[in-house]
Amino acid sequence: MTHTTDFPRGPGRLALPPNLQTALWLAEIGLPVVPLRKGKLPFGNCPACAGSACGDRPHMKSAGPCQCPAPCHGWAAATVNPDVFTGPAWATAWRQAVAIAYHPGGAGLTVVDLDNADAVAWARQELPATKTVATTRGEHWIYRGAMQSANKLRPGVDIKSRMSYARWYGIGTGTITALPDVVRALVVREETTRPLREEVDSSSPGRAAWDRSVATGCRHTETFVQTGLARGLAKVAACREQGAGSTAYGVARFLANQHTACPGPCGLETIRRQIIDEAVDVGVPEAYAARAVANGFNAVAVRAS
Repeated sequence: MTHTTDFPRGPGRLALPPNLQTALWLAEIGLPVVPLRKGKLPFGNCPACAGSACGDRPHMKSAGPCQCPAPCHGWAAATVNPDVFTGPAWATAWRQAVAIAYHPGGAGLTVVDLDNADAVAWARQELPATKTVATTRGEHWIYRGAMQSANKLRPGVDIKSRMSYARWYGIGTGTITALPDVVRALVVREETTRPLREEVDSSSPGRAAWDRSVATGCRHTETFVQTGLARGLAKVAACREQGAGSTAYGVARFLANQHTACPGPCGLETIRRQIIDEAVDVGVPEAYAARAVANGFNAVAVRAS
Protein backbone atom coordinates (compact mmCIF):
# COMPACT_ATOMS: atom_id res chain seq x y z
CA MET A 1 0.00 0.00 0.00
CA THR A 2 3.01 2.29 0.44
CA HIS A 3 3.16 2.97 -3.32
CA THR A 4 -0.55 2.93 -4.09
CA THR A 5 -1.85 5.76 -6.26
CA ASP A 6 -5.49 4.68 -6.32
CA PHE A 7 -7.94 2.22 -4.78
CA PRO A 8 -9.06 -0.54 -7.16
CA ARG A 9 -12.74 -1.00 -7.81
CA GLY A 10 -14.92 -2.47 -5.09
CA PRO A 11 -15.39 -5.87 -3.49
CA GLY A 12 -17.22 -8.74 -5.11
CA ARG A 13 -18.04 -11.29 -2.42
CA LEU A 14 -21.77 -10.74 -2.61
CA ALA A 15 -22.63 -13.75 -0.45
CA LEU A 16 -20.98 -12.20 2.64
CA PRO A 17 -22.46 -9.56 4.96
CA PRO A 18 -21.67 -6.12 3.48
CA ASN A 19 -19.29 -4.88 6.20
CA LEU A 20 -17.29 -8.10 6.27
CA GLN A 21 -17.25 -8.20 2.49
CA THR A 22 -15.79 -4.70 2.46
CA ALA A 23 -13.31 -5.58 5.21
CA LEU A 24 -11.89 -8.50 3.23
CA TRP A 25 -11.50 -6.32 0.15
CA LEU A 26 -9.86 -3.47 2.07
CA ALA A 27 -7.44 -5.90 3.72
CA GLU A 28 -6.50 -7.27 0.31
CA ILE A 29 -5.47 -3.79 -0.87
CA GLY A 30 -3.49 -3.16 2.32
CA LEU A 31 -5.85 -1.18 4.55
CA PRO A 32 -5.98 -2.45 8.18
CA VAL A 33 -9.66 -2.70 9.12
CA VAL A 34 -11.75 -2.44 12.28
CA PRO A 35 -15.58 -2.44 12.69
CA LEU A 36 -17.49 0.54 14.08
CA ARG A 37 -20.50 0.31 16.36
CA LYS A 38 -23.51 2.61 16.74
CA GLY A 39 -22.31 6.19 16.91
CA LYS A 40 -19.52 5.32 14.44
CA LEU A 41 -17.20 4.44 17.34
CA PRO A 42 -14.85 1.46 17.79
CA PHE A 43 -16.15 -1.35 19.97
CA GLY A 44 -15.31 -1.23 23.66
CA ASN A 45 -12.57 -3.40 25.11
CA CYS A 46 -13.28 -6.87 26.40
CA PRO A 47 -13.19 -7.36 30.21
CA ALA A 48 -9.57 -8.50 30.12
CA CYS A 49 -8.50 -5.28 28.33
CA ALA A 50 -10.80 -2.80 30.10
CA GLY A 51 -8.99 0.06 31.77
CA SER A 52 -5.70 -1.06 30.17
CA ALA A 53 -5.61 -3.99 32.58
CA CYS A 54 -3.93 -5.98 29.79
CA GLY A 55 -1.07 -3.48 29.55
CA ASP A 56 -2.12 -2.35 26.03
CA ARG A 57 -0.74 -3.54 22.70
CA PRO A 58 2.93 -3.35 21.69
CA HIS A 59 2.37 -0.66 19.02
CA MET A 60 0.32 1.70 21.22
CA LYS A 61 1.71 4.83 22.83
CA SER A 62 1.86 3.06 26.19
CA ALA A 63 3.34 -0.10 24.73
CA GLY A 64 2.42 -3.34 26.45
CA PRO A 65 2.18 -7.11 25.94
CA CYS A 66 -1.51 -7.41 24.99
CA GLN A 67 -2.22 -9.99 22.25
CA CYS A 68 -6.02 -10.01 22.63
CA PRO A 69 -7.72 -11.60 19.58
CA ALA A 70 -10.81 -9.34 19.95
CA PRO A 71 -11.24 -5.92 18.30
CA CYS A 72 -10.04 -4.13 21.44
CA HIS A 73 -8.16 -0.81 21.70
CA GLY A 74 -9.83 0.91 18.72
CA TRP A 75 -7.40 1.75 15.92
CA ALA A 76 -4.75 -0.52 17.49
CA ALA A 77 -6.90 -3.58 16.69
CA ALA A 78 -7.04 -2.77 12.97
CA THR A 79 -5.55 -5.57 10.90
CA VAL A 80 -5.17 -6.88 7.36
CA ASN A 81 -5.12 -10.49 8.58
CA PRO A 82 -8.43 -12.17 7.62
CA ASP A 83 -7.71 -15.03 10.02
CA VAL A 84 -8.01 -12.47 12.82
CA PHE A 85 -10.98 -10.37 11.73
CA THR A 86 -13.05 -13.31 10.47
CA GLY A 87 -12.38 -15.29 13.66
CA PRO A 88 -14.86 -15.95 16.47
CA ALA A 89 -13.52 -13.12 18.66
CA TRP A 90 -14.72 -10.57 16.08
CA ALA A 91 -18.03 -12.26 15.20
CA THR A 92 -20.25 -10.31 17.61
CA ALA A 93 -18.69 -7.01 16.56
CA TRP A 94 -19.42 -7.69 12.88
CA ARG A 95 -23.03 -8.58 13.68
CA GLN A 96 -23.46 -5.26 15.48
CA ALA A 97 -21.29 -3.11 13.20
CA VAL A 98 -22.91 -0.15 11.46
CA ALA A 99 -19.79 0.95 9.56
CA ILE A 100 -16.16 0.09 8.96
CA ALA A 101 -12.95 2.01 9.56
CA TYR A 102 -9.31 1.64 8.59
CA HIS A 103 -5.99 2.66 10.14
CA PRO A 104 -4.40 5.08 7.63
CA GLY A 105 -0.95 5.12 9.23
CA GLY A 106 -0.82 1.33 9.13
CA ALA A 107 -1.23 1.53 5.36
CA GLY A 108 1.30 4.33 4.90
CA LEU A 109 -1.43 6.92 4.31
CA THR A 110 -2.55 10.23 5.78
CA VAL A 111 -6.14 11.46 5.72
CA VAL A 112 -6.84 15.19 5.95
CA ASP A 113 -10.34 15.20 7.43
CA LEU A 114 -12.23 18.29 6.28
CA ASP A 115 -15.33 18.56 8.43
CA ASN A 116 -17.28 21.34 6.71
CA ALA A 117 -17.59 23.40 3.54
CA ASP A 118 -15.21 26.11 4.77
CA ALA A 119 -12.52 23.53 5.49
CA VAL A 120 -12.98 22.00 2.03
CA ALA A 121 -12.68 25.45 0.44
CA TRP A 122 -9.46 26.05 2.38
CA ALA A 123 -8.00 22.73 1.21
CA ARG A 124 -8.83 23.42 -2.42
CA GLN A 125 -6.91 26.66 -2.18
CA GLU A 126 -3.97 25.56 -0.04
CA LEU A 127 -3.33 21.82 -0.55
CA PRO A 128 -2.08 19.83 -3.57
CA ALA A 129 -4.77 17.83 -5.34
CA THR A 130 -5.05 14.18 -4.37
CA LYS A 131 -7.71 11.49 -3.95
CA THR A 132 -10.82 12.95 -2.34
CA VAL A 133 -13.66 11.04 -0.69
CA ALA A 134 -16.99 12.63 0.17
CA THR A 135 -18.05 12.24 3.82
CA THR A 136 -21.30 13.03 5.61
CA ARG A 137 -20.16 16.58 6.38
CA GLY A 138 -17.19 17.32 4.14
CA GLU A 139 -14.34 15.41 2.49
CA HIS A 140 -11.34 13.18 3.21
CA TRP A 141 -8.20 14.09 1.26
CA ILE A 142 -5.89 11.07 1.15
CA TYR A 143 -2.12 11.34 0.68
CA ARG A 144 0.61 8.70 0.35
CA GLY A 145 2.85 8.82 3.41
CA ALA A 146 2.23 8.53 7.15
CA MET A 147 2.63 11.16 9.86
CA GLN A 148 1.50 12.05 13.36
CA SER A 149 -2.24 12.41 13.82
CA ALA A 150 -3.63 15.62 15.28
CA ASN A 151 -6.99 17.19 15.98
CA LYS A 152 -8.37 20.70 15.35
CA LEU A 153 -5.34 22.05 13.50
CA ARG A 154 -7.65 24.59 11.89
CA PRO A 155 -11.42 25.00 12.15
CA GLY A 156 -12.83 21.74 10.79
CA VAL A 157 -9.43 20.21 9.92
CA ASP A 158 -8.02 17.04 11.52
CA ILE A 159 -5.15 14.75 10.52
CA LYS A 160 -5.76 10.99 10.70
CA SER A 161 -2.72 8.81 10.16
CA ARG A 162 -0.65 7.07 12.86
CA MET A 163 -2.51 5.96 16.00
CA SER A 164 -5.87 6.93 14.51
CA TYR A 165 -8.69 5.54 12.41
CA ALA A 166 -10.73 6.91 9.54
CA ARG A 167 -14.20 5.78 8.57
CA TRP A 168 -14.39 4.14 5.16
CA TYR A 169 -16.73 6.09 2.86
CA GLY A 170 -15.73 4.62 -0.50
CA ILE A 171 -12.99 4.82 -3.12
CA GLY A 172 -13.53 8.48 -3.93
CA THR A 173 -12.17 10.28 -6.98
CA GLY A 174 -8.73 11.32 -8.18
CA THR A 175 -5.29 9.80 -7.65
CA ILE A 176 -3.41 9.50 -4.38
CA THR A 177 -0.37 11.79 -4.38
CA ALA A 178 2.59 12.19 -2.03
CA LEU A 179 2.08 13.73 1.39
CA PRO A 180 3.08 17.39 0.99
CA ASP A 181 5.16 19.46 3.40
CA VAL A 182 2.25 21.88 3.86
CA VAL A 183 0.27 19.13 5.62
CA ARG A 184 3.20 18.07 7.80
CA ALA A 185 3.73 21.73 8.72
CA LEU A 186 0.23 21.93 10.17
CA VAL A 187 1.21 19.58 12.99
CA VAL A 188 4.61 21.21 13.51
CA ARG A 189 2.87 24.56 13.90
CA GLU A 190 0.42 23.07 16.39
CA GLU A 191 3.22 21.54 18.49
CA THR A 192 5.17 24.82 18.71
CA THR A 193 2.20 27.06 19.46
CA ARG A 194 0.51 27.22 22.85
CA PRO A 195 -2.93 25.63 22.35
CA LEU A 196 -6.04 27.69 22.93
CA ARG A 197 -7.86 26.24 25.91
CA GLU A 198 -10.34 28.94 26.90
CA GLU A 199 -12.32 26.98 29.47
CA VAL A 200 -9.30 25.33 31.09
CA ASP A 201 -7.28 28.57 31.26
CA SER A 202 -10.10 30.18 33.21
CA SER A 203 -10.88 27.28 35.52
CA SER A 204 -7.59 25.43 35.96
CA PRO A 205 -4.63 27.82 35.43
CA GLY A 206 -2.23 25.39 37.12
CA ARG A 207 -2.34 21.78 35.95
CA ALA A 208 -3.10 19.36 38.76
CA ALA A 209 -0.50 16.68 39.49
CA TRP A 210 -0.96 13.76 41.90
CA ASP A 211 1.81 12.94 44.33
CA ARG A 212 2.11 11.21 47.69
CA SER A 213 1.71 14.45 49.63
CA VAL A 214 -2.01 14.57 48.81
CA ALA A 215 -2.57 10.87 49.56
CA THR A 216 -1.46 10.28 53.13
CA GLY A 217 -4.12 7.61 53.65
CA CYS A 218 -3.67 5.68 50.41
CA ARG A 219 -2.62 2.04 50.79
CA HIS A 220 -0.96 1.94 47.34
CA THR A 221 2.60 2.83 46.41
CA GLU A 222 3.21 6.00 44.42
CA THR A 223 4.48 3.92 41.48
CA PHE A 224 1.25 1.92 41.39
CA VAL A 225 -0.96 5.01 41.36
CA GLN A 226 1.19 6.95 38.89
CA THR A 227 1.38 4.01 36.46
CA GLY A 228 -2.37 3.48 36.45
CA LEU A 229 -3.02 7.20 36.11
CA ALA A 230 -0.55 7.57 33.22
CA ARG A 231 -2.18 4.70 31.33
CA GLY A 232 -5.62 6.15 31.91
CA LEU A 233 -4.61 9.62 30.73
CA ALA A 234 -2.99 8.09 27.64
CA LYS A 235 -6.27 6.36 26.78
CA VAL A 236 -8.13 9.68 26.96
CA ALA A 237 -5.43 11.46 24.94
CA ALA A 238 -5.70 8.82 22.20
CA CYS A 239 -9.38 9.73 21.58
CA ARG A 240 -8.61 12.62 19.26
CA GLU A 241 -11.56 11.99 16.98
CA GLN A 242 -14.35 11.15 19.37
CA GLY A 243 -15.13 9.09 22.43
CA ALA A 244 -12.89 11.02 24.87
CA GLY A 245 -15.82 11.78 27.17
CA SER A 246 -16.90 8.18 27.56
CA THR A 247 -13.27 7.11 27.91
CA ALA A 248 -12.78 9.68 30.68
CA TYR A 249 -15.80 8.17 32.45
CA GLY A 250 -14.31 4.66 32.19
CA VAL A 251 -10.87 5.80 33.36
CA ALA A 252 -12.37 7.66 36.33
CA ARG A 253 -14.42 4.64 37.34
CA PHE A 254 -11.45 2.26 36.99
CA LEU A 255 -9.09 4.47 39.00
CA ALA A 256 -11.68 5.17 41.70
CA ASN A 257 -12.28 1.46 42.08
CA GLN A 258 -8.63 0.95 43.02
CA HIS A 259 -9.15 2.98 46.21
CA THR A 260 -12.34 1.47 47.61
CA ALA A 261 -10.42 -0.27 50.42
CA CYS A 262 -8.20 2.70 51.32
CA PRO A 263 -8.76 4.55 54.62
CA GLY A 264 -8.08 7.85 52.81
CA PRO A 265 -7.35 10.50 51.90
CA CYS A 266 -6.05 9.32 48.50
CA GLY A 267 -5.93 12.62 46.58
CA LEU A 268 -8.71 11.57 44.24
CA GLU A 269 -9.73 15.17 43.61
CA THR A 270 -6.33 15.75 42.02
CA ILE A 271 -6.72 12.63 39.88
CA ARG A 272 -10.21 13.81 38.92
CA ARG A 273 -8.79 17.16 37.76
CA GLN A 274 -6.05 15.49 35.71
CA ILE A 275 -8.57 13.34 33.84
CA ILE A 276 -10.76 16.37 33.12
CA ASP A 277 -7.81 18.40 31.85
CA GLU A 278 -6.73 15.56 29.55
CA ALA A 279 -10.25 15.26 28.09
CA VAL A 280 -10.45 19.01 27.50
CA ASP A 281 -7.07 18.89 25.73
CA VAL A 282 -8.57 16.65 23.02
CA GLY A 283 -11.66 18.79 22.53
CA VAL A 284 -14.22 17.75 25.15
CA PRO A 285 -16.12 20.76 26.60
CA GLU A 286 -15.03 21.17 30.22
CA ALA A 287 -18.56 20.94 31.64
CA TYR A 288 -19.12 17.65 29.79
CA ALA A 289 -15.72 16.29 30.84
CA ALA A 290 -16.32 17.21 34.48
CA ARG A 291 -19.73 15.53 34.43
CA ALA A 292 -18.35 12.35 32.82
CA VAL A 293 -15.54 12.09 35.36
CA ALA A 294 -17.87 12.82 38.28
CA ASN A 295 -20.23 10.09 37.06
CA GLY A 296 -17.30 7.68 36.86
CA PHE A 297 -16.27 8.39 40.44
CA ASN A 298 -19.85 8.34 41.68
CA ALA A 299 -20.39 4.91 40.16
CA VAL A 300 -17.91 3.48 42.68
CA ALA A 301 -18.46 3.56 46.43
CA VAL A 302 -15.18 5.25 47.33
CA ARG A 303 -14.57 6.11 50.95
CA ALA A 304 -11.12 7.62 50.33
CA SER A 305 -11.28 11.17 49.01
